[in-house]
Amino acid sequence: MANANIKRIRSSEIELKDRLVHINRVTKVTKGGRTFSFSALVVVGNESGVVGYGFGKAKEVTSAIAKGIDDAKKNLVKVPILKGTIPHAQLARFGGSLVYIQPAAHGTGVIAGGSMRAVLESVGITDVLAKSKGSSNPQNVVKATLAALVQLRDPQTVAQNRGISMDKVFNG
Repeated sequence: MANANIKRIRSSEIELKDRLVHINRVTKVTKGGRTFSFSALVVVGNESGVVGYGFGKAKEVTSAIAKGIDDAKKNLVKVPILKGTIPHAQLARFGGSLVYIQPAAHGTGVIAGGSMRAVLESVGITDVLAKSKGSSNPQNVVKATLAALVQLRDPQTVAQNRGISMDKVFNG
């Protein structure tokens, strides 16, 4: 996500809702027996264009989730949303996960799988068609989805970058 137009947001300025995407129990075998720990993948967003993800690890599930939420609040980005959907189709890859998101008509809903659905709903997108190909690893799918969302550009940004008016963006 080394994109120049990433807009970082401070978490203290907005009200965020968190969603737990995935919990993984990890076992470490020692001489004294098995030691269990947990890792939690969490997505936070304000449901109006701001989203972030975090990963937390701890001995207890609640501590892992709390650490994940704190980590997610440090990685917030702003995403352009137009009338409840995205401005244009976008393809992104992270690791073995390939993600495709496409705008949809009003009333379609969020057509997406588990990890992608959590990210898209947290950012506030209500109508979108999405497909995840390749690896279904929740961490990589979330990162690929965020990479796709960060690459989106709204019409105002396109017009400004090209040095033309808004009508010429749509008409030619």
